[in-house]
Amino acid sequence: MSKVLEVNDLSVTFALRNSEVRAVNDLSFTLEAGETLAVVGESGSGKSQAFLSIMGLLARNGRTTGTAMMGDINLVGMRTSQLDHIRGKDIAMIFQDPMTSLNPSLRVKTQLSEVLVKHRGFDKDKATRAAVEMLERVGIPEPAKRANAYPHEMSGGMRQRVMIAMALLCQPKILIADEPTTALDVTVQAQMLDLFKSLTDDFGTSLVLITHDLGVVAGVADRMMVMYGGRAVEKGNVNELFYDPRHPYTLGLLHSTPHIAHRAARLDPIKGLPPSLEHLPKGCSFNPRCDFCFDRCLEERPPLMPLAGGREKACFYEGPLQTRKVA
Repeated sequence: MSKVLEVNDLSVTFALRNSEVRAVNDLSFTLEAGETLAVVGESGSGKSQAFLSIMGLLARNGRTTGTAMMGDINLVGMRTSQLDHIRGKDIAMIFQDPMTSLNPSLRVKTQLSEVLVKHRGFDKDKATRAAVEMLERVGIPEPAKRANAYPHEMSGGMRQRVMIAMALLCQPKILIADEPTTALDVTVQAQMLDLFKSLTDDFGTSLVLITHDLGVVAGVADRMMVMYGGRAVEKGNVNELFYDPRHPYTLGLLHSTPHIAHRAARLDPIKGLPPSLEHLPKGCSFNPRCDFCFDRCLEERPPLMPLAGGREKACFYEGPLQTRKVA
């Protein structure tokens, strides 16, 4: 497979009134053509900010360093006028809340068709027909009727499908979905994940799935990158990370996730709270919450180290990790 995105040493810093905070620290990863990469971690781990920075959508006080290469184009540091030719066409993003992402005063067909007019040069009628066809493709019933609706006239699941349709209209190389199932009930979540899988297969689009829910990852993603305290702490094949985690934080996330085969077992959540990015602990950022912490973890911050089979972890502990505790 060929790389469609290669990110190296990506850091995101926000200037505060009397200080600054680094939300993402030296993040490096690749995304292959047609694959699904899951980026997981608790709120505040830096996963959303990393991809907002790649899209050029940081808040005004944000600053990005490093590189994010799409072919020979570095997305980091590009002017907005340059990014406008790439966003929506080659790389698209679906945000967590579709109600705030859609314009409440414009009909759905207007918001969809303008993407095609801008990026593919369609006239208004052709763009509208293509928009209706895509609404049907993403499973919206009576697509011609729904195209004339306003966002508030649709359910949360339908609005999310509209956002997916908008993102896929130009058949982008990369689709970034930021917590796409958070506001949806379980049944609609399953439908959305099936939709992502079928559409990325059909279009050959590479998908980045940003989530804190490991249940969303299983069966959809090919690889997984676990983030904590603004850093990547483990990377690898999804099945390997699920059944043989090598970082205590990944293990903690798995213990915090309900499993149908362990319905009688109590969940074993990670103790404590995620660290403040302004005041990260000395040494490993996870050491205050880690059951496997030892002296070295309190003094040194572990780098991301390669393991056999192409996996990586940022942890000094080399002993066995129990995959699931039994109540």
